[in-house]
Amino acid sequence: MEQISVFDIFKIGVGPSSSHTMGPWRAAQQFINLYKVKPGIKEIKRIHVDLYGSLAKTGKGHGTDIAVLLGLMGEDPVTIEVNTINPKFGKIHQTKTLEICGEQVITFDPETDLIFHFDKSLPGHPNALTLSITMMDGFQESHTYYSVGGGFVVKEGEEELTLSDSAQLPFPIETAADLKRYCEEQGVSISEIVLRNELTWRTQEETIAGCLEIWNVMRDCVFRGVNTEGTLPGGLNVKRRAYEMSRRLLNGIACKDSKDFIRQIQATSNIFQNTLNWVSCFALSVNEENAAFGRVVTAPTNGASGVIPAVMMYYVCFAGGTEEKDIIRFMTVAAEIGSIFKKRSTISAAMGGCQAEIGVSSAMAAAALTECLGGSPNQAMMAAEIAMEHHLGLTCDPIGGLVQIPCIERNTMGAIKAITACQLALQGDPDTAKVSLDGVIKTMWETALDMNSKYKETSDGGLATNISVNISEC
Repeated sequence: MEQISVFDIFKIGVGPSSSHTMGPWRAAQQFINLYKVKPGIKEIKRIHVDLYGSLAKTGKGHGTDIAVLLGLMGEDPVTIEVNTINPKFGKIHQTKTLEICGEQVITFDPETDLIFHFDKSLPGHPNALTLSITMMDGFQESHTYYSVGGGFVVKEGEEELTLSDSAQLPFPIETAADLKRYCEEQGVSISEIVLRNELTWRTQEETIAGCLEIWNVMRDCVFRGVNTEGTLPGGLNVKRRAYEMSRRLLNGIACKDSKDFIRQIQATSNIFQNTLNWVSCFALSVNEENAAFGRVVTAPTNGASGVIPAVMMYYVCFAGGTEEKDIIRFMTVAAEIGSIFKKRSTISAAMGGCQAEIGVSSAMAAAALTECLGGSPNQAMMAAEIAMEHHLGLTCDPIGGLVQIPCIERNTMGAIKAITACQLALQGDPDTAKVSLDGVIKTMWETALDMNSKYKETSDGGLATNISVNISEC
């Protein structure tokens, strides 16, 4: 059974896409690490990259080429200074060279050494890349990797593994029914079950510190987003909206940091329209940052990275979630719901359409908010089911292959649906529900299998083909 930690679902990184940016970046890192010890980086002569399927069709818009090359350079998405990304990539194009891990400089022309195979897919997954290497002694070999969603990567011929897979958990969870049973048997909340499982990998203090670090990145991302003006890169000329929206809602008040920002929001009038506007603003701000190669948290993907921060900010600013324990509870519940979706269905838009991204993130947020507002485990799972039920069949058809239209606004919809699903569940009786969480997850997977491939992050259908835009700058 696949074992997934909170920190497998929530990963700090760089936008715009977990499957098309983060995954290929990690694949390139894994590839280059094969040669660090023997024969050594200095023995590398040439590297060639082939991108297939969805990675090719929407790779330019998602920065897949940039991510792969940065990974080969030894850069890490968690620590890289995001304002250095474009200059580093530009230098490769200008010099036609690639510096590998600071040890070896090889000839590399992105036009001929990194190929987008728009009309070819590999059988393992729609998101595939092959990395080939030639050593100084003439030795050559290739390795193929699949980016399976949420930043997870599988090497061809190997099983998908997370850092957490070697563990024997006290409460192994494959389905929502498993989670429900443990909660009932132990008489505890979902978050408590998750925290007990996390003890297998780290101390409770480490888990708490890790969750708070992720929350800080989310909160700071919101703050950066509402304080950044301008137009998003890529050629669609999408104007950032979070900046002006936040200024109007705060009546022009300037905030010195993200904590002061939250204090100012809490002091504003808590009328429904303002609250609704703020939730949308939170989501917009994160996904505008994501679209601009900003620092975000995969939750469970980058394309859906605004939903959970938006609902968490709603909880903190308007619903009393002001203590650290509230943040821990929210994050652990959300992660567990996300892990069940990953195990039983998919969190890859290239496999399941946008229901696998916005739908899953909305379900995660709905369950987490429900527990945090006093709901039972059954009500939390009911909220997750409601949220996903109303995302079933949602397609992924990004215009220009960019994570902008309709992706950014969809995060606002996912956040609002999560809050609504929570309220319905808190007022409902799970024992009378007609659809279970496992039932909707099964339905989501069946829908994914039936969905036409042109609606699965290929930009071959839907809005991507019906909206005329000039993306010559891409």
